[in-house]
Amino acid sequence: MLAASRLTERRVSSRFPAVALLALATLGGCQTGPTQEELEAAKHTVDCERPGEHFVIRFDEGEARILMPDGTRVVLYQVPMGSGIRYLNGQMELRGKGMDLELIREQQLVHIACKPFEIPKKK
Repeated sequence: MLAASRLTERRVSSRFPAVALLALATLGGCQTGPTQEELEAAKHTVDCERPGEHFVIRFDEGEARILMPDGTRVVLYQVPMGSGIRYLNGQMELRGKGMDLELIREQQLVHIACKPFEIPKKK
């Protein structure tokens, strides 16, 4: 009977590392940081400000998608430019080089200070 008990004990203990590794792999798969999709989107997104206003701009396949300070979303379409970028939609225009951008809306030129977008840390 003692031999049968040891054999059962060995089977249980030999399965334990496999079960523990499976549990760790499952827990390790839990998403604690940004997803790959979020990381890719952040590479093409800038965070812009001017006194009293905050804009988030994402550049994607010939478009600039702007989240305006009031929460509305605006889509501008890329047009050829000799140097730098230029996007417009008939009511608004975004142009500039690098992080030095200008937004023209309601026939007023607004300089906006931009920096690469940082994904907020998840809680």
